[in-house]
Amino acid sequence: MSCYKYWGNILQISDSLNEFGSTDFKSCPVNDILPILDSVEVIAHDKTIEFDSAKHILANKEMNGALKNIRKFYVEVGTNLEVHNARDILDCEDPWDKLESFHFFHRYEKLVSDEVKLANLSQGNKLVFVGGGPLPLTLILLNRMFGIKGTSIEVIPEIAALSRKVLDKLGLSSEIDVICGDETELSHLNYDAVMVAAFAEPKDRVFQNVRRIVSTETKILYRTYSGMRAILYAPITSESLSGFEEIGRVLPTGKVNNTSVFIKKNA
Repeated sequence: MSCYKYWGNILQISDSLNEFGSTDFKSCPVNDILPILDSVEVIAHDKTIEFDSAKHILANKEMNGALKNIRKFYVEVGTNLEVHNARDILDCEDPWDKLESFHFFHRYEKLVSDEVKLANLSQGNKLVFVGGGPLPLTLILLNRMFGIKGTSIEVIPEIAALSRKVLDKLGLSSEIDVICGDETELSHLNYDAVMVAAFAEPKDRVFQNVRRIVSTETKILYRTYSGMRAILYAPITSESLSGFEEIGRVLPTGKVNNTSVFIKKNA
């Protein structure tokens, strides 16, 4: 089906974001932003839109402004929701129950399960996640569901500190640690696998450093966006991935937003 049926919707959503009167969606009340997020995801999750059709919107110059607005909104709302849930976890008596109420929790269960199968990860493996954020849900679920230990690398000191407090509250400090820094911290760590977050930026630098530091045997996973889901965030380019070989990928289903890709460094 043609993506053009959403042309007007995308422009309208972008206009509504302008009318929202904020250039910083991280500070907006959660209850105000969730309906807009839902309206964006209705378009992103339309499985009747083929990838080639989606490219007509994503590559159209007239849509550049609208896509910029929507992608900024999506990133900042995601951060807002994570910070909000992280603080709620610290303030509640049942942190695991509060964690499971997170807006994206059940999507991550499916996403993480697919990634474990894709890269053939197993109990006892150690994974480093570049761009862990305030709520390192991927590492939490990898540990809880598969017994995989992890390290979160987070560049913002305040976010790294919040993440440590959340892990302590969940009783996971001995299973998952948090390092404040960027991807170059990989040179000081031991691991079996590396995962690069979808929002880790700048992509060219991140992947250049990953390629420089890791061995050819290291399993590397990254998350990107494809098809209509690319209205949410710009896909990783082939230029950023120079020097890597793709081993496999899992396309998203249901409400999962990320395409997961398994790569290795070229010999």
